[in-house]
Amino acid sequence: MPFDSLFQPLQFRNLTVKNRIFRSNMSGRFDNYDGSGNQARINWELKFARNGVGAIISSFCSVHPRGRIMPNYALIDRDDRVPFWREVGKRVHEHDCRFILQLSHGGRQRDLPGIEYKKGLSSTNQIEPWNGFEAERMSKAQIDEVVAAFAAAAARARAAGLDGVELHACNGYLITQFLSSAINDRNDAYGGPLENRARFLLEIIAAIRAEVGSDFHLQAKVTGTDYNNAMNPFEPPGNTIQDAVRVCQWLEQAGVDAIHVSNGNAFPHPKNPPGDFPVAEAATTFDTMISSGRHGLRNFTIINDPLLGAMFRAAWVHARGPVIEGINLPDAHAIKQAVSLPVICTGGFQTASVAQDAIDSGACDAISIARPLIANNDLVQQWAAGNDSPERPCTYCNKCLVNVIENPLGCYEQSRFASREEMVKAILSVFDPPPFALP
Repeated sequence: MPFDSLFQPLQFRNLTVKNRIFRSNMSGRFDNYDGSGNQARINWELKFARNGVGAIISSFCSVHPRGRIMPNYALIDRDDRVPFWREVGKRVHEHDCRFILQLSHGGRQRDLPGIEYKKGLSSTNQIEPWNGFEAERMSKAQIDEVVAAFAAAAARARAAGLDGVELHACNGYLITQFLSSAINDRNDAYGGPLENRARFLLEIIAAIRAEVGSDFHLQAKVTGTDYNNAMNPFEPPGNTIQDAVRVCQWLEQAGVDAIHVSNGNAFPHPKNPPGDFPVAEAATTFDTMISSGRHGLRNFTIINDPLLGAMFRAAWVHARGPVIEGINLPDAHAIKQAVSLPVICTGGFQTASVAQDAIDSGACDAISIARPLIANNDLVQQWAAGNDSPERPCTYCNKCLVNVIENPLGCYEQSRFASREEMVKAILSVFDPPPFALP
């Protein structure tokens, strides 16, 4: 096999994965509005399990209804959710693939609101800057409640027979809202110096370990560098890679089994996912978000104006920088040198030689992939067959990102398909088989 390093097993403390290629956390609005799962979610995960990834990290799975980022994402907030996740794990395991449930809470950062609540819980009462969602500064009692919710969710994941859990501690969601110096404006035990800002995350880890023991896989997805001022130079930069290194050292001491490295303290962000900002495509879906937050109409107006839209896109690409594939490797390497844990790096990987060099160089132990696997569900099989890059590579256009607001997740770059009909068929394949069979 020409890319041997990618296909070597990876041994964690309590888990073995057959290769070094993880499906990163991503999903569309495939589930039911109330947070229950359905067949489309299973079909989605099987697209990648049967095509050779070593492990799947689930999409954002909220531990509490007040923490979901949009409707139609399955939750893990109650015991009656366990049978569905047990079935997901069982079906994925049939393909010798591991399934890691990503435990999450959006805090003030959402894409679309549901009917359950208006204000998102957060470290701050400042509105979320991208969409303008309102926030409620969490009390100590609310912090304790959310910590307990994470622990209970981990116990449910274990009861479901899943292979582990990942804490979503990056990209602007609730844990980031505590960690980031650019967001957290508290003056109590959870604010101020980095040690205090990390307290919430460390309490979650302690509660999970108390609930599930030390022999259940637990990893954390962290932001390497905040880049809070990527689109506005007048904003503070936020946490540095040195801050992230210290946090990861504390995570190791607290008992996590692996670190998953991303960047950016918001989502979306010019550096996450790195690529284009498809203004014209966004104009067809962002109308859904006009009433979502205080900035919905502003955002829609900008992207619908030819001049303002072009200026926004140019600023986005400039803030992203020249690197897309492997954009997080420098931060992953810095963290890898500071801890003895396995490190997973995400960031646009779709060239086998680039991914293999990331591992062989010691920058990370495994890579995770999202968009290039949407574009080519069989990317791992293509690498295994000796192809360094796919015949029809992901263009990093991010049309998948803006379409997911109101359409099924899939590749929307029509140039990659023979026709629009072929593209639509590929997108809608997630609904086959249907949730019931006709007689």
